[in-house]
Amino acid sequence: MPLDDSFTLISGSISEESGIHNGIEMKVLVTYSSLTGNTQKLAEGIYEGISPEFKEIKPMKEVTDANDYDTILAGYWVDKGGPNEEAKKFLESLSGKKVGLFATLGYWPDTEHGMKSLINGESIVKEKNQVIAKYICQGKLSEKIISMFEKLPVDNPHAITDEKRKRYEVAKNHPSSLDIAYAAELFRERLSVHV
Repeated sequence: MPLDDSFTLISGSISEESGIHNGIEMKVLVTYSSLTGNTQKLAEGIYEGISPEFKEIKPMKEVTDANDYDTILAGYWVDKGGPNEEAKKFLESLSGKKVGLFATLGYWPDTEHGMKSLINGESIVKEKNQVIAKYICQGKLSEKIISMFEKLPVDNPHAITDEKRKRYEVAKNHPSSLDIAYAAELFRERLSVHV
């Protein structure tokens, strides 16, 4: 599946953004919904890696007024091919913002399923907001979900196979420090242009 430029991770020097645009202090919020800690870990890495002076990080459930921020970097865990319900409601509430999206899923991020999961999040916000970047990476699955999959009949698409067991082992290492560094670099670069 071809990727657009918002999936491209570019290396090189990074210009520092000040958080001031046309003499006005811009406020950036990094927010997330996390079930197993994957998305929270990614959010914390992005927060540490961006440099606007006026930035905050908090879970979506603690955001009382998104209008307090000019730019929102919102993270979700993938559920049924898109944002989990809490994140979906939050994203639907945004209007007139610059939005960056990041997501974690228990599958390979570079598959059609992975890309569609991110694009489905983008489709929620793109009509009323400006999407400045999007990023997705693999995350470990919870033992509860794996146990549920183990009970499924073999003809179920989520039933456990030897290949899936190996993939779940690989997933335990994600989001990795490299995943987090790529996400932080992507959002740092985009903020330097858009904020």
